Amino acid sequence: MTTAVTEGIKVSVRTEYQSDYSSPLQSHYVFTYRISIENASDYTVHLLRRHWTIYDSNGTVREAEGEGVVGQQPVLEPGEVHEYVSGCNLKSSMGKMLGSYLIERIIDGKRIQIAIPEFTMVVPFRLN
Repeated sequence: MTTAVTEGIKVSVRTEYQSDYSSPLQSHYVFTYRISIENASDYTVHLLRRHWTIYDSNGTVREAEGEGVVGQQPVLEPGEVHEYVSGCNLKSSMGKMLGSYLIERIIDGKRIQIAIPEFTMVVPFRLN
């Protein structure tokens, strides 16, 4: 698991290779990632947007940006945690992702970029 903390917002990521949905002979590798967003700050925050940079080990770089996370824009009170699972397709057996969330503090409307830590996605046979 990888973790980053920005202004009291802790983001942790855990990945898993999905062999049932992957097809290595067609260079198609599917990974899921579980994100935990913990509000350890003193303020209620609203997650507005996400931005991802996805690196495939074959040299391909993609970006993904949009509102919220998996169709939600959660509001987190101090001490609350929001978890979700999403996925990524790669054309190679290794890659990495990193990104940021745009959150807004409810009390004053201040918008803050929260770091999503860099994490790797590697098929298990590459680890031998």
